[in-house]
Amino acid sequence: MANAPQSIGRRNIINVLESELPKGEFVFSLYRVKRLFVISTLTAVLTPVAITAQAAAKLQPITSVEGITEYRLDNGLQVLLFPDQTKETVTVNVTYHVGSKHENYGETGMAHLLEHLVFKGTPRHKDIPSELSSHGARPNGSTWTDRTNYFETFSATEENIEWALDMEADRMVNSFIAKKDLDSEMTVVRNELERGENSPFRVTLQRIMSSAYTWHNYGKSTIGARSDLENVPIDRLQAFYRKYYQPDNATLIVAGKFDNADMLQRVSKYFGGIPKPVRTLTRTYTEEPAQDGEKMITVRRVGDVQLFMSAYHIPAGSHPDYAALDVLSQVLGDTPSGRLHKQLVEKNLASRAFASNFQWRDPGVAIFGIQIDKEGDLAASSEHMLSVLENISTLGITDAEVERVKRNILKNIELSFNSSERFALNLSEWLGMGDWRLFFMHRDRVEKVTTTDVQRVAEAYLQANNRTAGRFIPTEKPARIAIPMVANIDGMLDGYVGKPAIAQGENFEPSFDNIDKRTEILQLENGVDVALLAKKTRGETVVVSIQLGLGDEQSLIGMRATGSAVGAMLMRGTNDLSREQLQIEFDKLKANVYVGASASSAYAKVTTTRENLSATLRLVATIFKNPAFNKDEFSQYKSTLEVDIEQNLQDPQQLAFREYARKQNPFPPEHPLYQPTLEQELAAVKALKHEDLGSFHRRFYGASHMQIGLIGDFEKSTVLSELEMIFGKWTSTTDYQRIPHPFQRVSTKTSNFNTADKENAVFLATMAIPIGDDSDDAAALELGNYIFGGGFLNSRLATRLRQQDGLSYSVRSILSQSPFDNRTSIAAFAICAPQNLSRVEQGFKEELLNMLDNGFTEAEIVAAKSGLLQSKKVSRAQDNELVEVQVNLLELGRSMQWSKAYEDRLEALSAEDVKTVMNKYLKVEDFSLIKAGDMSKIETP
Repeated sequence: MANAPQSIGRRNIINVLESELPKGEFVFSLYRVKRLFVISTLTAVLTPVAITAQAAAKLQPITSVEGITEYRLDNGLQVLLFPDQTKETVTVNVTYHVGSKHENYGETGMAHLLEHLVFKGTPRHKDIPSELSSHGARPNGSTWTDRTNYFETFSATEENIEWALDMEADRMVNSFIAKKDLDSEMTVVRNELERGENSPFRVTLQRIMSSAYTWHNYGKSTIGARSDLENVPIDRLQAFYRKYYQPDNATLIVAGKFDNADMLQRVSKYFGGIPKPVRTLTRTYTEEPAQDGEKMITVRRVGDVQLFMSAYHIPAGSHPDYAALDVLSQVLGDTPSGRLHKQLVEKNLASRAFASNFQWRDPGVAIFGIQIDKEGDLAASSEHMLSVLENISTLGITDAEVERVKRNILKNIELSFNSSERFALNLSEWLGMGDWRLFFMHRDRVEKVTTTDVQRVAEAYLQANNRTAGRFIPTEKPARIAIPMVANIDGMLDGYVGKPAIAQGENFEPSFDNIDKRTEILQLENGVDVALLAKKTRGETVVVSIQLGLGDEQSLIGMRATGSAVGAMLMRGTNDLSREQLQIEFDKLKANVYVGASASSAYAKVTTTRENLSATLRLVATIFKNPAFNKDEFSQYKSTLEVDIEQNLQDPQQLAFREYARKQNPFPPEHPLYQPTLEQELAAVKALKHEDLGSFHRRFYGASHMQIGLIGDFEKSTVLSELEMIFGKWTSTTDYQRIPHPFQRVSTKTSNFNTADKENAVFLATMAIPIGDDSDDAAALELGNYIFGGGFLNSRLATRLRQQDGLSYSVRSILSQSPFDNRTSIAAFAICAPQNLSRVEQGFKEELLNMLDNGFTEAEIVAAKSGLLQSKKVSRAQDNELVEVQVNLLELGRSMQWSKAYEDRLEALSAEDVKTVMNKYLKVEDFSLIKAGDMSKIETP
């Protein structure tokens, strides 16, 4: 289902690629290096397990660390409770201690395939996707090497809590795991596999991992082999399920707003009656031998970018050396401070450099890599990269590097703990490594890391004979690098108590009336609108959103590329601080900050603490007001962006969604809202001039049309004084007027993009509708779209194309209603194998016609309203989402009462109301179709 989450506490390769690369290339890559072996010994016949309420089933307390308490039921279930009264949500997460590492010959991908099948239902919960949607949950599941987890975050009501615990307990032992579901879901997972085959990065990394591991299952991709997915017998899958999906092999985590004693009773009620299995699980015992020479793999495929990566075996995530390796990885791979960035990107030998560690239960790998333009000298760049990595004994690690990185790692660890729901999910990774308390021990170890430690691990592990990236070269005296093991995690953690729990927040009710009551709307001297919602939060956290409008339609003609470049350069240095120094300052302030812009607007998103709020706001203001536009940084920006665009020229998803944006924005080429083709964008980037950046900034930037929202733990007078000082007298030299975006009918001409040798394709259908979000029909349109293509796996489209036909892993429809203009865009999309494009198109049209002809049942409407309204409440309970709403309300001149009235209209809708509105605006022939994929493989239905 979902990609494997990253470990918190390091700016690793996944952070870098997702934040700095265009969506579509690397996003589906690194996480899919998973899925491995298992021994199936149980019966293949699934008989439902009787779960009886057992009042005697007691949860025995085991240990407590920093607000989290561990309990254990008599049947072996480990339970972690993390009460957090600051949010109106609860997260229920079940982690099973089984992953791709446990799969056997012929069973690769089984753990991940099973992850999909447990969403198919149980005798008591026959339609889990529908239940998740009707309860407004934010759910998913993910599979990784050592564990599989399932979670849902939902509004903290007694009904929702009872339902979630009952559902998770039931599917722990009573999931259908039926042949018919395997047949349909196997093709969906195969489609997911094919999607990964489009990514040069993913394929290259997968080959590296399979070469790095000779015997251990970490070398196999978690997604599995195509032949195993297509041929796995149902009885082997059922045996795998019965063996590993048991209470003594699972950890239940509950985080959020609940009473601890009450939750203990509920957990006992639902999980205590599951019998403890009679089988005994044996721990995997395969150890990877010391590598005795460097290895090299080569992949030759269609693509537009060169990559070079190098992997080195390292100890498990629980080993004491890992903290120093975590620091080392960032010293080398960070952007812009890392050595690889400075030695390769800044010297034009690469367009990007990155590094990451796989933090696993058994010894993992540290991975370093560079991305190089297709015309670049791969041999010279790779040789220089290896020199940087493997000559640290000569070019020693410095105290300044270590302190900078430690500050960044520890900041992220501290901020992660402020969100109970995100932290609860992150614990799955540490459970997979052996024990949830390792998170805290790792933090403590990082605090103690010295420069000597980092130097030592660099010299010990970054050696040629421990490298997988290159050639095999015989040698008379090979250096064999033995990777130490962790013998006894329990003994290592015996008596560990951690640090005092962080500051607790208040019990805040995210209702419309309470939000309006607690929000103060103010203005600065120059008219800047400010919304302040002060409340006590976990860890004294504060979130800030700032947005400012730039220019008008006429003044911004021909400025689209320049405005975007200015936005991209804002975080790359000020007049007083370099890009690297900015990062260091934000780390010191324990602040996560992103500042960006387009041609017509700029924005900042901030998360920090009460203590550091003023200093962080001053630094953000400096970024807005005094960007340096450094020439070297500008050159790097252009070089990286050019490679990224070239890389997307053969990506079906990038091409399809670019065409969608073009159809929804049919403006002349010089218009600021024009959406260029990839080729046009590449030409525009090449034509950018450094001197134009400063000119654009001086002409358009200022606070004459600015909105600021703050939510969290702050002192009102201090904040207002700070904002007045930094923004109150900052004005724009060019007047602002919002650029109108009136309704225009979308061209119905079909667009086809041929991407040769790509294993995955994209289907997209879109049209425009002449109403905005204030229309009387807006709520019905949103609810109808939610049933048609929203929700969680149970929409009309998902049921047809994924659940029934097994054609697509990812299928959805998206509705975007403008709050300013009478314009709504709708798009339905699905990924699939190229040969299935025609079947996907047919399925889309048939489901659309069925909806328009037959409408909806009242049961569908009730369930959809429940799910949609609860999901909106969950969103309001997230401060980082609510602050964006507050800022938008300022610009629109609305309050939360507008949203309340909108939801009242939605609640009052009937099935006939929704059918009427959908028929009023949607017609099959009005949709514009976009298809991207290897057209030579297309088959007609």
